[in-house]
Amino acid sequence: METMTEKRSAGLPRRAFLQFVGAAAAGLAWSRFGSTAGGVAFAAAPAAAKPAGKAIRGVFPILSTPYTADDKLDLECLANEVKFCNKGGVHGLAWPQIASGWTALKEEERLAGAEALLAAGKGGKTVLVIGVQSQDGNIQTVEKYAKHAAQNGADAVVSLPPPGVTDEKALLAYYQAVGKMTDLPLILQTQDQMSVDLVVQAYKTIPTARTVKDEAAAGGGALQRIGEIRRLTNDEMKVFSGQGVRTMINEMELGFSGHCPTVNLADIYAQAFDLYHAGKKEEAFAMFGRIQALGTMNLNMGNPMMVARGMFKLTTRSRNAPGAAAAGGGGGGGRAGRGGGGGAAAGPARTPAEEVQAIRNALDTYLKPYLRGDLV
Repeated sequence: METMTEKRSAGLPRRAFLQFVGAAAAGLAWSRFGSTAGGVAFAAAPAAAKPAGKAIRGVFPILSTPYTADDKLDLECLANEVKFCNKGGVHGLAWPQIASGWTALKEEERLAGAEALLAAGKGGKTVLVIGVQSQDGNIQTVEKYAKHAAQNGADAVVSLPPPGVTDEKALLAYYQAVGKMTDLPLILQTQDQMSVDLVVQAYKTIPTARTVKDEAAAGGGALQRIGEIRRLTNDEMKVFSGQGVRTMINEMELGFSGHCPTVNLADIYAQAFDLYHAGKKEEAFAMFGRIQALGTMNLNMGNPMMVARGMFKLTTRSRNAPGAAAAGGGGGGGRAGRGGGGGAAAGPARTPAEEVQAIRNALDTYLKPYLRGDLV
């Protein structure tokens, strides 16, 4: 089997890489995280997650990351996304993850952004999830983000795997370490070839890990893997979808517990979820179909949609996110886009203001009775 050393990413600094995986590769204990089991350093099991006041279930959009015209993180607009979710009956949210363009954020921006969105969501029903992964795999940085999230009122944390690490023993040890950092529920984010067995082992050894956002390609993808994950964990490891949530009806039929679109139409997704789980499957089908139909209308589902719904300003910008162009793109978006449901042919060029007005016209004509989160 190919070792993790052989698979080390060129983008992962050698010092951080050795710090992260050296002990596991040598079969020694990680002094910070626990003792060796079966020749591999695994963390000791933490206490169970603190009782959750909010259920980790439902529609959990990945927030976009807004910037001002002079490329500063716009904390006001970020907070608006949280207010939109609370007003719109959206079950939860997460930031910063792939669709947030997280790799473009500096450490101080991530801390300030987390504080702003957690403050905006305080007292609301929407579950607030903070991403804690680091760009270089540095475990101390991950711990800083995790503890900061807990101290500022997060309801849960989520982590992508460390960059360049593919050895599953090391990945398990990483998630075990993250699970010990706080007593918050930990959501695993799978990618690439992360196996069902890794998810099951995380469930068995990390009491805080009871949810996985499954976007791995291994085993045919999330729709093919969910049955096995549910069976091998007695249906206690809850599975969330990503990939733009383009197959939401299938996902609900298969028993997904949650779905992670982008935020622009999250209140409509939430209604589809609620209808389906209330036994109103035909109404849920129709609600989800409205999202898909809107995606065929040559509308810009990125920042202009966010402006039309009152979250962003006309001057809001996005930032290029190196290495984050995985299954769903960054935080700005083009036409149709992630969660937009389709790919309409490009029409005549429009100014930003015209784009926003076209979206408002479409929303008013076709979706007005179902718009719950608008801040305008």
